[in-house]
Amino acid sequence: MIPVLALAFYWPSDWANVLAVVIFVLAALTDWLDGWVARRFGMTSAFGAFLDPVADKLMVAVALVLILQRQPEVVLALSVAVIIGREITISALREWMAGLGEGARVKVAWTGKLKTILQMVAIGFLLYGEPLGPLPVLDIGRWLLVLAAVLTIVSMISYLRAAWPAIHARR
Repeated sequence: MIPVLALAFYWPSDWANVLAVVIFVLAALTDWLDGWVARRFGMTSAFGAFLDPVADKLMVAVALVLILQRQPEVVLALSVAVIIGREITISALREWMAGLGEGARVKVAWTGKLKTILQMVAIGFLLYGEPLGPLPVLDIGRWLLVLAAVLTIVSMISYLRAAWPAIHARR
């Protein structure tokens, strides 16, 4: 869905932002549903466990870069840098910890889940980017993304703290 999102985002039409939001939301909902079905019915695989988070992170990163290209603002740029940087760092940490047999130490925490929810809602608002009547959609999206970036740092710290004993032991 990533190329489809990019095409919709740049589509020369008055409703391109609506289409981009719909594509992003559908991708997020189908990803959630896929994960739920896999867990519920025990249909997981090592390849799926690897590929699903990678696809999620790529979709979020592309959406954030598209948003930043349209709204090149310092606050958005810092938030995007924090979010993408954390995703790369934690993905590498999880991979390294799994290689050490310590993958259970860096499982998803509630702060990471809350961060993801705020981030997804913020991206939807920012992709739309226009006021809905009196609702300042772009401003709400900015604030939600900043809050998601703060939670990104908090969750990264919790993952690093959980991994620290294994990191320290390998020094």
